[in-house]
Amino acid sequence: MLDRITASVRLWLAPQRLREEGTTPDYRFSLANERTFLAWIRTSLALVAGGIAVDQFLTGLRWGVRTTVAIVLLAGAVLCAFRAVNHWVRCERAMRRGEDLPASRFPVVLAAATAAAAVLVIAVVVLGLGGR
Repeated sequence: MLDRITASVRLWLAPQRLREEGTTPDYRFSLANERTFLAWIRTSLALVAGGIAVDQFLTGLRWGVRTTVAIVLLAGAVLCAFRAVNHWVRCERAMRRGEDLPASRFPVVLAAATAAAAVLVIAVVVLGLGGR
């Protein structure tokens, strides 16, 4: 398993190595894969902005609640950014090899974590726990 992770990270840092595998796919598919990567990066940036906004602007929340929500959002941003690169490499490799595109549970994980942060804020607001 460690070998597989190491090989994947090497491809992150040297994507030209992908050209050594299989055949070149139709460029439209590679460009679509890149657009998907960019969408994941935009999601990551939005999560960073959300984490910063919670920390800086929801000062009426208790410190622990505010920090927890901000950290959940920022951790989601980190995971999303790394997942974007990993997914791009895995899809590009699969296309070059003529394999099925890889399945991913990450969208569900990201959605669940984001929903959990939202539910936490809703609970704080409804229960009136926001005071210092």
